[in-house]
Amino acid sequence: MDFLNNPTLLAALAVACLAIALLLAGLGLLHRQWRQWRLERVMDRTLDSHRQTRSAATSKAAPQSRFAYFMETVTTLGGRWARSRFGDLLLPREDRQLLEQGGFDHPARTKALFVFGRTLLALGLPLFSWLAAGRVTLVGSAILGQTALLFACFALGWMLPKWLLLRHVQARRAAVSRELPLLIDGLRLLQGVGLSMDQSLHVIVEDFAPAMPVLSRELQLALNQYSHGRTREQSLQRLGSAFGNDDLSALCRLIAQVDQHGGAVQEPLTRFSARLREQRKLDLKEKIGHQTVKMTAVMVLTLMPALIIVTGGAGFIAIIRGLARVTGGQ
Repeated sequence: MDFLNNPTLLAALAVACLAIALLLAGLGLLHRQWRQWRLERVMDRTLDSHRQTRSAATSKAAPQSRFAYFMETVTTLGGRWARSRFGDLLLPREDRQLLEQGGFDHPARTKALFVFGRTLLALGLPLFSWLAAGRVTLVGSAILGQTALLFACFALGWMLPKWLLLRHVQARRAAVSRELPLLIDGLRLLQGVGLSMDQSLHVIVEDFAPAMPVLSRELQLALNQYSHGRTREQSLQRLGSAFGNDDLSALCRLIAQVDQHGGAVQEPLTRFSARLREQRKLDLKEKIGHQTVKMTAVMVLTLMPALIIVTGGAGFIAIIRGLARVTGGQ
């Protein structure tokens, strides 16, 4: 009766039951999708076995086919979940933009792996924590703590793939900021020797790829779009807006204007390069200022105690001895 008259305990039990029900429903959905996919795979393999004969090459490639089979399974499941009615929930618009900014070689496969990893972690971590915590005791604080642990594990599994993807995107943005001055100087030099803008971009993509891995790949994609019929402005639109870099956006607009209206571009690139170098100097000064503040805190925590001991140690010892003599004299 005390158990039924405790509203806090009843609410905690209801929340725990709801969390377990959602977890079981998700596992049931995963199991049904897995069985459907396995059935289709068995049917496809049966048809292929009747159409093709075994060869020595397939037997040699057998050790590598297991990993390929696993990756194909994961990619297929992730793609189906992304196209299901829960696709917008598993892959919101912000995460889609991050995947586009990631610059992956196979965007569809990466998207499927992202959805599969998010689903697996969001359901697997709460299940693992629930199994590791043991049986639930009829104590309000223990039930509330275990429920909070389940939701914390769910949130961690849901956000961990996004955090890793965001870290990758931030690394690419930092690489773009480092490569942009070299891109501007290369365009300025190539324009100075008489090459057209299209020729200059081709030379940068082909010869400067080791020095500019991120920008050279993005320029290659822009050149491919331009060769397939898009205008220069349309082909450079993704490059100018994907990284959130104002200088890169201004450079893309400059290239599009020169391609559309013509004119000399060497002088604007020279001024643009000088302004960018000045901005980098200011950024470096700001970073040095931040490092100075950090080093001041380190010096206060590490060097200040040693300095006090060295400079004031003798005085403190004399004061302690004097107080000891006075105490002894009394």
